[in-house]
Amino acid sequence: MSGYSDRKHASPKRYGKDAYPKRPQEARDRERRAPENDIFEETRLEGRQSVREAYRAGRTIDKLYVQEGISDTAVETILRYAKEAGTIVTFLSREKLDGMSLTGQHQGVIAQAAAIGYAAPEDLLRIAKEKGEDPFLFMLDGIEDPHNLGAIIRTANAVGAHGVIIPKHRAATVTAACARASAGAVNHTPVAKATNLCAVMKEMKKAGVWFACADMDGQPMGRADLTGPLCLVIGNEGDGVSRLVREECDLIVSIPLRGEIESLNASVACGVLAYEALRQRDAKAEMRNGR
Repeated sequence: MSGYSDRKHASPKRYGKDAYPKRPQEARDRERRAPENDIFEETRLEGRQSVREAYRAGRTIDKLYVQEGISDTAVETILRYAKEAGTIVTFLSREKLDGMSLTGQHQGVIAQAAAIGYAAPEDLLRIAKEKGEDPFLFMLDGIEDPHNLGAIIRTANAVGAHGVIIPKHRAATVTAACARASAGAVNHTPVAKATNLCAVMKEMKKAGVWFACADMDGQPMGRADLTGPLCLVIGNEGDGVSRLVREECDLIVSIPLRGEIESLNASVACGVLAYEALRQRDAKAEMRNGR
């Protein structure tokens, strides 16, 4: 990977504005009122997969609310987990669950879970070391939509990344909407908060981590070396990666686009780059093993 850090950085371009259907105004207002602290701001989980994955991860569920009259395999599985864990279960009408819901998409299941603390960035390096693997991380520079954050955490889990780093301020945090969009991955993949992303990058470089920034002006991802200790940097939905963070990156990589649309949703771009990195890492491992 040597040599890439000396390339002249081009001016940033956007990866595109994301389009999501608006959530109910009441739900958005409640999310904005979530406090800023060192635990996940929302300990309420909504949706069958989010709740099921919380149980599978061994997370403590204090209360479980289930819609009256629902009886299918997914709900029966959750109720079995609740019984095994000794969770208090309350059956409520659809109307009452709708009133409790922060996302408007509870699927008949809402859980009140014990708080999970955010990790520290250095914890993610420790996790990789304990697994005997090169660090594989995601850093999000100002992602604002909780659905995007949740989708990226889900991708991080799918590709075996060791964690996701987010800014402490002016960015989406782990809320009920984020947890639901992650399909429960927030219970398995650590999320670290950083007061200053550039400072974290400098410290992680000392541990040998390379930073690859997603930008339309970069070299095609297939030509970039995305193996070894790596952190993929994904920028804000509208403006991309900020100048200071970009200047700290060792690689600027782009995703080839063949159609008329010139941009990708931030979480989709992250997924494409993550799987290219995974492909390269698997290929290198096979070569190392003589396959």
